[in-house]
Amino acid sequence: MNKINLYEKLQKIDAFWSPGAIGIVNDHLVKLAKLQGEFVWHQHEHEDEFFMVLEGAFDMHFRDAIVHLEEGDCIVVPKGVEHKPVAQEAVSILLFEPISTLNTGDAGGPLTKQEIPFI
Repeated sequence: MNKINLYEKLQKIDAFWSPGAIGIVNDHLVKLAKLQGEFVWHQHEHEDEFFMVLEGAFDMHFRDAIVHLEEGDCIVVPKGVEHKPVAQEAVSILLFEPISTLNTGDAGGPLTKQEIPFI
């Protein structure tokens, strides 16, 4: 039961699209990540995802819409919904999702992280 300073933990992340875990809550990982550029189109068949912007801004692309998120904004992407985060500039986010969630969902590829390290 130690306090966690999100901004201190963010300093330990040195690569975009490489999340680090900061805690577990009921079989869900609490993660921090830095994003820049475009991710891949993907979906998670069985898992919802929660994204919250801590610093910066990014767009969550859906096949029929784009949602712009700024500092303090959050969004829940329901399971089965295809999406792609796009960050024109560097952005820091907090993620909350089941431990089993693979970051690239059904897409796979070189950005896939099989294991999320604790930072």
